[in-house]
Amino acid sequence: MGYLDGRVAMITGWGRGIGRATALVMAQRGADIFMHDINEQGANESAERVCEAGGNACVDRGCG
Repeated sequence: MGYLDGRVAMITGWGRGIGRATALVMAQRGADIFMHDINEQGANESAERVCEAGGNACVDRGCG
């Protein structure tokens, strides 16, 4: 049980780097993640990693 259980985090630019790392940490602490990025490949990779970490990911790839 994490201190972010029952919370949703919205992260933009999460397809790589700091955004991806932030999403993973928040997922490990119990948050469901809503992520936005125009980088479709990075978005898919990040979503897979969040799910592997035990979190739930909702992906919005935006316009582009």
